[in-house]
Amino acid sequence: MSEEEQETGPVPHKAFWTGSISIGLVNVPVRLMVMVHEHKVAFRQLHRKDGQPIHYKRVCGAEETEVAWEEIVKGYEVRKGEYLMIEKGELDAIRPESDRRIRIDRFINLAGVDPVSFDRTYLLIPDEHPDAYALLREALRRKGRAGIGRITLRMREYPALVQEYRDALILRTLHYPDEITDTALVEELAYIPAPGKKELALAERIIDDLTGELDLTEYHDTYHERIMDLIEKKMKGGTVHVEEPEAAEAMELVSALEETLARIGEAKG
Repeated sequence: MSEEEQETGPVPHKAFWTGSISIGLVNVPVRLMVMVHEHKVAFRQLHRKDGQPIHYKRVCGAEETEVAWEEIVKGYEVRKGEYLMIEKGELDAIRPESDRRIRIDRFINLAGVDPVSFDRTYLLIPDEHPDAYALLREALRRKGRAGIGRITLRMREYPALVQEYRDALILRTLHYPDEITDTALVEELAYIPAPGKKELALAERIIDDLTGELDLTEYHDTYHERIMDLIEKKMKGGTVHVEEPEAAEAMELVSALEETLARIGEAKG
């Protein structure tokens, strides 16, 4: 930790949602903040001729004129080219109860949740009453349970989990079951042949030889790193040479498995 960090303490983060976790008559005031910050590089579209940004205007399809924000409403397409206008007040009138509450319905074991159901993860921080937050955090930790309920974010209601994680409470939004592809209905998966005994034995040996512990620090966003390196070189006036990647050599399956095992042995060797 640097001297500056020691003097200033933890850096406050900006919350984008304020409400409470509701369990029966118990309310835990919380704020919600983004927990995962993905590597993203913002590119603008430019005019190649002069390098200036391209701007987009809000143009009415019938009048071919630009429309001001205050004249724009939401619309739902009921038939091709036919729209039903929905007013903001109408949407506000049907906002769900979970608009400002994370209403917990029951407590569950996380092991029973299909990992494919997980959507996004957010950090919950206490708001006004840290004692209630601390109580819920400790109770969830001791019982090894997570609360399941719902939350509304950006005009959409989600199933949501509240759980203890590294001395904090986090919220994980979930996908609805009908949003997830049922693999039993995928035609291509119904006709996959059973593997041969030799191929299966070789594949299992590869898995055994490469089995180890998870350490995500070993992985880096190499594409993001290359983008930033490209930007730095171009800012310094450097020339970037584009090289086509070599095509992977096509091999017969058994030969590829045997060659992979040999290379693993050499690497360990």
